[in-house]
Amino acid sequence: MSNYLIQNVQMCLEDGQLIDGEILIVDGKIASISEGTMEEFNGEVIDGKGYVAMPGFIDIHIHGAAGADFMDGDLKATKEIAEYLPQEGTTSFLATTITHSSERIKQSIEVNTQFLKESIENQGAEMLGFHLEGPFIHPEQAGAQPVQHIQKPSVDRLQNWFGEQLTHLKVVTLAPELDEDFVMIQYLKEKGVISSAGHSKASYQDINNAVKNGLTHLTHFTNAMTGVHHREIGMVGAGFMNEMLFCEVIADGIHLSDNMLRLVFKVIGPDRVILITDSMRAKGLPDGNYSLGDQEVKVVGRTATLKSGTLAGSVLKMNEGVRKIRDLTDLPLHELVKITSTNAAKRLGVDDRKGSLAVGKDADIVLLNNSFEVQYTFCRGRLSYSNEQR
Repeated sequence: MSNYLIQNVQMCLEDGQLIDGEILIVDGKIASISEGTMEEFNGEVIDGKGYVAMPGFIDIHIHGAAGADFMDGDLKATKEIAEYLPQEGTTSFLATTITHSSERIKQSIEVNTQFLKESIENQGAEMLGFHLEGPFIHPEQAGAQPVQHIQKPSVDRLQNWFGEQLTHLKVVTLAPELDEDFVMIQYLKEKGVISSAGHSKASYQDINNAVKNGLTHLTHFTNAMTGVHHREIGMVGAGFMNEMLFCEVIADGIHLSDNMLRLVFKVIGPDRVILITDSMRAKGLPDGNYSLGDQEVKVVGRTATLKSGTLAGSVLKMNEGVRKIRDLTDLPLHELVKITSTNAAKRLGVDDRKGSLAVGKDADIVLLNNSFEVQYTFCRGRLSYSNEQR
């Protein structure tokens, strides 16, 4: 593995400081962060040209990209996604499943677990585990999830897929109102897995009751959930009001309007928001017809829909979402770091090695210009993407 010295960059540090200087990468880790200039260095020197250095983005909800999907059940497909993601500054991700037959879900888990175990030498983004989106959801809030494969919450089913210790499972999206006596949510809490309410018809009180039993997260906030009414403020109201809940947002200007995004940050703020893409296999490819869960998806511009017109994930890139949020909210850089990396790292329990630029942590680093276009991405100290090599 090569060692690198990244010079002439603006760095956003853990304490919110923005300093000019250089970052030394040795054996895949951040070895030093300095405002000075190293006189001698035995490795590759990269001129940062005044770019901003941020910790690599962590996408905890992504289905696919570059023509591939984690449900393909194919090592090559997962490898293609992992190698594509550094182009948008993403250095870590959760392989996200979709509601499907138990056999297809199990196959996806088995293949992607194999990838996770073998990916130590992978040049691309690091898989941190799984986000199981469905099949334990409400059929009336299915969105683009195939209704015919929806199941009632079942701990036995989870154990069949992941084993009794739920190895590598990090997030489960479910409809909490269908989880009788919150048995699954309580079990997930015991195993250290995040329970997330999504594709649900839960009321405000349902969510608060679920929170008391271990719910801590809302999947793609405002989408496929009960909205705000003046006598029943629903799941969206719970996201605004309950400080125990972290909220995923898809900042593509389609899933949430600009004004709703502004409202989210005005009311919730950056400490409980996590930027996701929820992207499907068409990301990075031209307009056309693609698939999601064996359903035909039409992609035109930045919008992906089923034949019914239902949104079917996104083609959003993480750096585009960051730019959108910056332009709408004027959040300072250290708060953009929270929503793209730090919050997710803490939620997944990997903040000892990811989520910030700090000595000793993985050298997951993205360099961006003033327009948030990715110039360089390092994944665990490997140069995984360079705009100059395109």
